[in-house]
Amino acid sequence: MTDHYELTMLAAALRDGTAERDCVFEVFARRLPEGRRYGVVAGTGRLLEAIESFRFGEAELAQLERTGVVDERTLAWLADYRFTGDVDGYPEGELYFPGSPILSVRAPFAVGVVLETLALSILNHDSAIASAAARMVSAANGRRMIEMGSRRTHEEAAVASARAAYLAGFTATSNLEAGRRHGIPTAGTCAHAFTLLHDSEEDAFRDQVEALGVGTTLLVDTYDITEGINTAIRVAGPELGAIRIDSGDLGVLARQARDQLDSLGAKNTRIVVSGDLDEYSIAALRAEPVDAYGVGTSLVTGSGAPTAGMVYKLVEVDGRPVAKRSSSKESRGGRKNALRRHKDTGTALEEVVFPHGEQPELGEHDRLLPVPLMRAGDRAEGLDSLAQSRERLRAALVSVPWEGLKLSRGEPAIPTTFR
Repeated sequence: MTDHYELTMLAAALRDGTAERDCVFEVFARRLPEGRRYGVVAGTGRLLEAIESFRFGEAELAQLERTGVVDERTLAWLADYRFTGDVDGYPEGELYFPGSPILSVRAPFAVGVVLETLALSILNHDSAIASAAARMVSAANGRRMIEMGSRRTHEEAAVASARAAYLAGFTATSNLEAGRRHGIPTAGTCAHAFTLLHDSEEDAFRDQVEALGVGTTLLVDTYDITEGINTAIRVAGPELGAIRIDSGDLGVLARQARDQLDSLGAKNTRIVVSGDLDEYSIAALRAEPVDAYGVGTSLVTGSGAPTAGMVYKLVEVDGRPVAKRSSSKESRGGRKNALRRHKDTGTALEEVVFPHGEQPELGEHDRLLPVPLMRAGDRAEGLDSLAQSRERLRAALVSVPWEGLKLSRGEPAIPTTFR
């Protein structure tokens, strides 16, 4: 899970004696994706676990030797590799903005440089998914959200996406492996194939209810939705748990379905909609009688922003700030810390990034953002669980100024000040 050039840099540093120089690498985003007003830090828990288990075994070393990527000295060094440095960063579920020092890695150059691809591949993916998911959850305004995008992405990305979506406030996932690994509630009933398998829609509904109970969700749009709803209530009765509509003009169909269900006495039967939803279509359905949303493709692709655009840059060598000065890719040297200032009401005002080691005056409602994540290669004590990170994000979103939660384009929700 490493790019070629990380190991050639390592080999050169071992040869010229710079490999052991004390360095600090930082992960940050120069800007937010187009149209976004905030970002969500996600994947931190996965990254820390990956760093702890990051090793070069016999198969990896044999491949490097066979292809001549590195020399014998570097192979011997990699055989004993274990991350031994310190990591600080924004806790998972925290918001970030342009320039936020999301992750700080302090280690000898050789130890830290090989983590670049690992850190960025996890944080860029998970943060992009969580940022999109948070916008969808806000648009849904408290209604149930089900992640169901496994068939629209890589099989491992599907598990990571389900985790990021749950962090952002989704209620459940269709992905069973995400449930096994991360304890996320799973949900699902039947697809159109089950209805088509049977000789009639009524037979399909009856068999599903007999197997899963009247609390199940019946998919009513295989043929004619109006007739499908009539059949669903005739088979399951007015206590049917829910119907799902997966196609068509969902707003119009939801209103018609609600009226029809009520007229049939199924006043408590919920309406679930799915089918190419994103945050904009969810917001457009906000006034409609929809009880839950199923979201797939747009979620697992970051709803148009599949990467968070984070970079991993060397910012300090032996205590001396270093920085890239390219006009289009400028970075700020030196290890950094950050705090977020808030009004008395709890609304966030600004993010302040300042040199590590300095301690600006903290107001009553201000808080420092980075926390210890790893010390000497081991995970720090007391890190948040996924459930705690989920609650952290919920609280953080409450602090965002109202206009920063809008789906329209604009400046970041709060400004970032650099000292």
